[in-house]
Amino acid sequence: MQRHPVLLSMSAVLAASWLVIGCASAPTAAELDTQARAMIKNSFQAKGIAGMDRLDQDAVQAACSSPTPPDEAVTRRIESAEFATIRWPEGGRYIGDWKVGEKLAQNGRGMTWSDASTDSATNGAQCYNCHQMSQQEISYGTIGPSLYNYGKIRGVKSLSDPASAPIIQYTWGKLWDSKAYAACSTMPRFGHGKLLNEQQLRDVMALLLDPQSPVNQ
Repeated sequence: MQRHPVLLSMSAVLAASWLVIGCASAPTAAELDTQARAMIKNSFQAKGIAGMDRLDQDAVQAACSSPTPPDEAVTRRIESAEFATIRWPEGGRYIGDWKVGEKLAQNGRGMTWSDASTDSATNGAQCYNCHQMSQQEISYGTIGPSLYNYGKIRGVKSLSDPASAPIIQYTWGKLWDSKAYAACSTMPRFGHGKLLNEQQLRDVMALLLDPQSPVNQ
């Protein structure tokens, strides 16, 4: 993820408070981030499957949340390292059932404190939280770009056509670990984070790429 939105807003509030009280020497951006993290940590509590470890960042998240965003060289190193961790599908089987993929896309459940398990088999893909996927759906998020006609626009006329292989492979990699392609992407790392299992990813792949799916109609 990029800088956590809650962390950003908390840092801004803290900075404004220092200006209001007229302090001669305001804290640095790094000090404000430290204060904001402490406030966030103190306001959370472990509940159900959601433990305090949810607030921990890995090295990539920390780099993208730092007061000084990573420069191009660091960004490229992050993307290269993340790309190396992508696990490609067993037997080269990239595509599943778009009908199952659509159900996953509509499903916003998973990984909340009220869920009984972190097992990816019980999670949804939550695609509509951030993207338009089809013309039929009237409720969708706009954090991410529209994915309507995703495969069609990219020339996928047949899933067996060798010419479609590059976009099929790219799409799998993007779903597995978005940070392999954009270091500070806010898109969930579905495979890397074990949010979806391999078969679920195949089904979402089919939704995005199958010419018969509602995404490409």
